[in-house]
Amino acid sequence: MAEKLRIGVFVCDCGTNIAGFVNVPEVCEYAKTLPDVVYVKENMYTCSNAGIQEIMDAIKKHKLNRVVVASCTPRTHEPLFRKACEQAGLNKFLFEFVNIRDQCSWVHQKEKEKATEKAKDLVRMGVAKARLLEPLKEIKIDVEKKSLVIGGGIAGMTAALSLAEQGFEVYLVEKENRLGGLLNYINQIYPSDANAQQFLEEIVKKVEKEKKIHVLLNSEVESVDGYIGNFNVRIRQKKESEESKEIKEIKVGTIIVAIGAKPYEPMYMYNYDEYENVLTQYDLEKILKEKKIEKWGTIVFIQCIGGRGERVNYCSRICCMNSIKNARILKKLLPDSQIYIIHKGLQTYGTVYEDYCRKAREEGIRFIRVRDSIPIISSLEKRNGKLFVGFYHPGLRRKIELGADSVVLSTPLIQREDAKKISQMLKIPLGQDGFFFEAHVKLRPVDFATDGIYMAGSCRAPADINECIVQALASASRASIPMAKGYVKAEPYTPVIDEERCMGCGVCVEVCPYGAMKLVEKNRRKFAENIPAACKGCGACASSCVHKAINMRHFKDEQIMAQIEEAI
Repeated sequence: MAEKLRIGVFVCDCGTNIAGFVNVPEVCEYAKTLPDVVYVKENMYTCSNAGIQEIMDAIKKHKLNRVVVASCTPRTHEPLFRKACEQAGLNKFLFEFVNIRDQCSWVHQKEKEKATEKAKDLVRMGVAKARLLEPLKEIKIDVEKKSLVIGGGIAGMTAALSLAEQGFEVYLVEKENRLGGLLNYINQIYPSDANAQQFLEEIVKKVEKEKKIHVLLNSEVESVDGYIGNFNVRIRQKKESEESKEIKEIKVGTIIVAIGAKPYEPMYMYNYDEYENVLTQYDLEKILKEKKIEKWGTIVFIQCIGGRGERVNYCSRICCMNSIKNARILKKLLPDSQIYIIHKGLQTYGTVYEDYCRKAREEGIRFIRVRDSIPIISSLEKRNGKLFVGFYHPGLRRKIELGADSVVLSTPLIQREDAKKISQMLKIPLGQDGFFFEAHVKLRPVDFATDGIYMAGSCRAPADINECIVQALASASRASIPMAKGYVKAEPYTPVIDEERCMGCGVCVEVCPYGAMKLVEKNRRKFAENIPAACKGCGACASSCVHKAINMRHFKDEQIMAQIEEAI
């Protein structure tokens, strides 16, 4: 005999986020009229301790076997409400979330009556799906307690050290013949003004001494198969001669991507490839590092060359602080020099960086801000052996020229060429600016949507050394969680494949963005088969199957159709 449905509906005011635009008491009264609904409750904040306790108490007192919560976003709160159901003895997948904030109150702020009617529709649709929900069980996956870190820069080394100190074995893959990345070419670190090479040497020594870190130089990841907890990795290592190569195969539980970024070369811009005294920041770093500074009388730093719409659309963030740092170094080495920084707006975020900028002003470095709407400089010419920089000065309201012995161009960091290959290999996305795209900028800033893969450093976006270290520690912390547990539980939103209908066409394999579908042969016939651990339940396979051989757990056709029928 089928269990009699007893559905509980909890409608949240969310303070005024929902109640300010939706008549919540009216929605509650409407919910009481819906079939199989035996309990309805209005909460000020359902996600509060009191709200969670009310759900748990109601499940026990009213013997609820389905729960519907109408509140804000499931992205942040669904795990919380599921856990409440589970603690009250109800299978957590017998819970349905209705979003009446993002999808209703926030988009109908000037239409209170219509917003209320829409909220009723959404609750009715949620109850319709809840009637057809089935208890599900999470899939438990064992996790290999080893990690792969791709990239041996400051972020990669920090992440590897953090994991090794926690007792995990780490493979650190670096395609160059030494560790350190861009830090190898830096003279000093801001805002501490510490010697970059001494700082780097200390970290490299720690990495080399750590027995749990396997450093693979001159190496590249060739292929990655598998899923969280069980990644099979092929690494290609170059030996002494270019022709001699060795393939190393390893199995790891998690992967951290820390390939960094590279400086943009302003070829054919502002005479960079024509005049020897037109340098980039990284050219200047090399000169300062090797102590080959010339006796320049006037030095002009020009910001945003190639950035903020000139070649790339974004602001590289670290260029302003880098210019200020090098300008201060030059001022100490050449106290009689005149140093100018021409900019569209300084990125000296935070009190420490602002104080650093203030000290530069006190030391005599001059800052000239130009308008965003016009090119930062209009001309760069060489006359009688001297460089002349022409630009419009908004304070003087006219074009002026500065004579300079040296011009330093600040260019943005851009993504490396191998990012696209890594993106395709690991099935992780690149954003519109070419950098890797996180799962959620606030909730999961170092995670990818693909479980078990994380990122750190400038491969995510241009970042200074402090930020790279913080992100590396964060990614190592995230990667250590499944490895410390020894297992992960995957959502059971996996496809159910009807082998009688399946024709083995392979369309589902092609459209799956996570590599969670494969073709197998049984009794001389090919069938689609799902890899639950890799599956994210996106439903691409089910929607693409023309033979209707695939149905998604928790999102079955009849559940979706029930919602559609209630909507219309």
